[in-house]
Amino acid sequence: MQERSSVGELADRLRQELDRYSPDGKLPSSRALVERFRVSPVTVSRALAQLAAEGLVVTRPGAGAFRARPRATAAPVGDTSWQEVALSADGAADLVPRTVDASGVTVSLAAPPPGVIEFNGGYLHPSLQPERAMAAALSRAGRRPGAWGRPPMEGLPELREWFARSIGGSVTAAEVLVTAGGQSALTTALRALAPPGAPVLVESPTYPGMLAIARAAGLRPVPVPVDADGVRPELLADAFRATGARVFVCQPLFQNPTGAVLAPDRRGEVLRIAREAGAFVVEDDFVRRLVHEDAGELPRPLAADDPDGVVVHVGSLTKATSPSFRVSALAGHGPVLERLRAIQVVDTFFVPRPLQEAALELVGSPAWPRHLRAISAELRVRRDTMTTALRLTLPELALPHVPSGGYHLWLRLPDGTDETALTAAALRAGVALAPGRPYFSAEPPAGHVRLSFAAVAGTGEITEGVRRLRTACDEVLPGRGNRSTRGA
Repeated sequence: MQERSSVGELADRLRQELDRYSPDGKLPSSRALVERFRVSPVTVSRALAQLAAEGLVVTRPGAGAFRARPRATAAPVGDTSWQEVALSADGAADLVPRTVDASGVTVSLAAPPPGVIEFNGGYLHPSLQPERAMAAALSRAGRRPGAWGRPPMEGLPELREWFARSIGGSVTAAEVLVTAGGQSALTTALRALAPPGAPVLVESPTYPGMLAIARAAGLRPVPVPVDADGVRPELLADAFRATGARVFVCQPLFQNPTGAVLAPDRRGEVLRIAREAGAFVVEDDFVRRLVHEDAGELPRPLAADDPDGVVVHVGSLTKATSPSFRVSALAGHGPVLERLRAIQVVDTFFVPRPLQEAALELVGSPAWPRHLRAISAELRVRRDTMTTALRLTLPELALPHVPSGGYHLWLRLPDGTDETALTAAALRAGVALAPGRPYFSAEPPAGHVRLSFAAVAGTGEITEGVRRLRTACDEVLPGRGNRSTRGA
């Protein structure tokens, strides 16, 4: 976070000083900028790259950085109003409009303004990422024979084998495809399993990115409520009968956003109900590697107990590593595998080989189990810190379930709370939240917020963030008025 802030500040300073130089005039050397502004060479390089991307500076290898020549004439302003007709007409005959609403996804992807505590993040803070191990793996991977050649379309055999062992059961490497992140795998799965206009059953609440995929494909998400033990089988059966759906998307382990784990007695029921409906279960096993230290033994993926090919499994390395380490697996059994393979090849050809080679190097290194143990312990500490702070400082916010895995807590707001107003007030107070509404495919039963404890720098930021949230709640919660802040 500090490096990113320094880059922006240096870019601002250099931008302000550009008028000192004539077009094609040479800027001070990188060494001079390092000494003058007391920043690292990396910060200088990134700040110059930012100005070059804005067209203000031209960098010439071996020569330095120069002020760019101004453009001779401004580009004419075009008329894009015709696109409104074209885009609307394209979906006129669709049974379900193919709308693309990315707001629920961008909440967890967008970096908050400087000084704002990031309770809305969906990835590990850089201090929790295995940056050295990833850098070393990428370096070793780049030197592997053939590392920069074209990989098999399905993925490297050794990586497919590793993912198959991770899933367990009778899943083989031949039934695994390597994909570019879980979002890509979910997109492929939904396109393969459901035609435009079809209903798709989803947990309620559920991951907004999956809802966005479904709607963009012209599918109709139908909610099936979850409780502390995961999806409710009797309601799942009712939904299959009422809709005729052929796909159910779920997260049986540390569900997003509730953190629920599908209970042992419900696992077989879900597979039985789907099999009787002639339907697929898309299992999004997204945080299996973010288990907390006190979790105990984890249940196997549903795919490991599925000999009939009901389950299409999605697993990823991204959540446990870095948002840019986009390597995941898509597994299926039976004829569905060929359709999954065909759609992925058409969409992406293949995952870049250097990234696959780096994934192999990473998961095969001694650093990998050490990293998993470290984040397991740290996530437990962060979860407990946030849980304690919330219970002491904000008892009005209901916390029905404390998960033993994942990276967030799901809180129910008091009845009558304006969720949008609370999110805005929290941002004014200096903390970014993920509002609950985007997690519901239909009308939500109450207002909610999701708080991440993985995207912040440490426990100090968690405590401070909850204190700031208290300030926002005093402003917005029904009947609270301007109450004084209560400390933890």
